[in-house]
Amino acid sequence: MKLDVINLDGSAAGSVDLDEALFGLEPRADILHRVVRWQRNNAQAGTHKVKTRSETSYSTKKIYRQKGTGGARHGDKNAPIFRHGGIYKGPTPRSHGHDLTKKFRKLGLRHALSAKAKAGELVVIASAEADGKTSALAKQVAKLGWKRALIIDGAAVNENFAKAARNIEGLDILPSMGANVYDILKRDTLVITKAGVEALEARLK
Repeated sequence: MKLDVINLDGSAAGSVDLDEALFGLEPRADILHRVVRWQRNNAQAGTHKVKTRSETSYSTKKIYRQKGTGGARHGDKNAPIFRHGGIYKGPTPRSHGHDLTKKFRKLGLRHALSAKAKAGELVVIASAEADGKTSALAKQVAKLGWKRALIIDGAAVNENFAKAARNIEGLDILPSMGANVYDILKRDTLVITKAGVEALEARLK
């Protein structure tokens, strides 16, 4: 499929042929859901922790005698039945991550790129270069109408462009190896440089 290429100032810069195997698929929500779930679960810290009855700070003395009170039998105040006592079978630090094959992760990325292309939210630019001035880049981004955009560059991101972009709200930039399903789907506009297109095609073949 062909797509027009523009410069950051909005002027035309020719066109580019996009691989149908990457940008022309019929997006499948089930595949995208599985990959996003894998990403988010791997990112979860899993550091939640409760205190068991051996860790709460009460006396271990029996709170009253076993018989003759008319009440239930109890030992110490650390029992889970009491307020501020230990928690029974509560969460402990663990990994929430699970495995997903490399083949399926690549498939998910292809479907994410295709979803953006099908929705008309894919833009290809000639290059992502700037003089390091945030104000100048912010004006160009506003003129292009990018409110929540992700820019994917080639193997490395231009240092001056990254410096200019880092303080613009809603604008993120990643090298091609950092391209992932979650970041692509949560932005309104996906912007890829020509170098980024070539790098993604080489990575996902």
